Amino acid sequence: MPPDPSADEPTPDIRSLRTLREAEAVCTRCPLYKNATQVVPGEGPAHAPLMLVGEQPGDRGDLAGHPFVGPAGQVLDRAIAEAGIARKQVFVTNAVKHFKFAPRGKRRLHQKPNAHEIDRCKWWNDFERALVKPRLIAARGAIAGRSVFGRTVTIGKMRGRVHHLDDGTAAIVTTHPSALLRMPDAGAEAAAFKLLVRDLQLARDFIAA
Repeated sequence: MPPDPSADEPTPDIRSLRTLREAEAVCTRCPLYKNATQVVPGEGPAHAPLMLVGEQPGDRGDLAGHPFVGPAGQVLDRAIAEAGIARKQVFVTNAVKHFKFAPRGKRRLHQKPNAHEIDRCKWWNDFERALVKPRLIAARGAIAGRSVFGRTVTIGKMRGRVHHLDDGTAAIVTTHPSALLRMPDAGAEAAAFKLLVRDLQLARDFIAA
């Protein structure tokens, strides 16, 4: 079901991913729209069985207007391929649709969205779920987990098994691909990548059943 409206905000008439993108493009539900280049909506088949939810657009995604086009996206694409998932089965989106950053000279340094920003943007993610109707949602990272589950989640305690949301949709929790880019050495990165692939294989097996 689409999200419930707040007391002072009517629910927009959204019946397709195209109209959803148009509504997201003029979103002012939280302050992040003021500094971001543009909104970065979710992308993928209209009825993909698997929805992957990340944190927020990165610097490259903000400029390009597409999710997961930077280094984290490359890690994700490799993990999806190794897990044996066809790209046409996947809808990719983020918990927060605008890039949050702090300027440092010519650079824009990533900042984590806060609880208010995550919760305000959950409105759009609920629309995505209602339109795509995925069989399973994979929340990548704690911020995505909060958006998907509506509460704080602990990846270590929840990963490795399928959970169910209030509406019955299946969901899993895994690490965010960007976390692998911050690993202290190649060995740690390889081990984390293996776990990510294992989580995606769990998603693959669920949607194939």
